[in-house]
Amino acid sequence: MAQQFYVSPEQMMKDRADFARKGIARGKSVVVISYRDGIALVAENPSPTLHKIGEIYDRIGFAAVGKYNEFESLRQAGVRYADVRGYSYDRVDVTARGLASVYAQSLGTVFTAEQKPFEVELAVAEVGETQDTDHIFRLTFDGSIADEHGFLGMGGQAETVQQKLAELWRPGAELPQTLEWAAAALQAPRAEAAAQAAAAAASGPNGAGHGGMAGAGLIGAEKLEVAVLERNVREIRGTHRAFRRLAAPTVADLLATTEGP
Repeated sequence: MAQQFYVSPEQMMKDRADFARKGIARGKSVVVISYRDGIALVAENPSPTLHKIGEIYDRIGFAAVGKYNEFESLRQAGVRYADVRGYSYDRVDVTARGLASVYAQSLGTVFTAEQKPFEVELAVAEVGETQDTDHIFRLTFDGSIADEHGFLGMGGQAETVQQKLAELWRPGAELPQTLEWAAAALQAPRAEAAAQAAAAAASGPNGAGHGGMAGAGLIGAEKLEVAVLERNVREIRGTHRAFRRLAAPTVADLLATTEGP
């Protein structure tokens, strides 16, 4: 009979975590930003149909990076949870914190009990009556949950994206400025790589290299998936559903308003 090799629990958890992190890092980043009139969810996503951003309930949105089939199953489960809870109790009982707790339990169970962890990272956002009452929760593959303030960058080179957002974000901004910050943050890893390549070429034996600024411009609107959770949606559109997806031409127009002469 073949002898099974012993693997310590610590090593097993480490291997699973490394596996999940590598899968998530291969995906393109997603940014969630609170602004004066709501919360913007922005993803680098050229696909017009395979969405990384979606609606969960009245004032709650969802964003994800990683394997599409895995985070889409979680999104659908979140919609079912919200519908059942809102119908059984009251619509105000459906909150981002409650939904994030359910997601954390599901992700933690899969991470510890299943052979393969989910290669996903999630964000659950709930728009409040004021910007101070907005909620943005970040959930990682192992079920860890964090309450972020103001903004969140995840997936891909998340540290670079998050650092860029920390430099740019200020409370009270309007939507065009917020989208410009999001595009700049999503572009930050490319800009950093271009700067490093230019520096390496300049210090080489032949002096200055070519193409050092390639990819330094903002990502085009056609490559961005953008949705907003509108704060005063009842006054604006007369409905309780705050989620609204923005088409590429609308995003391009909003970004154009922030450009100088």
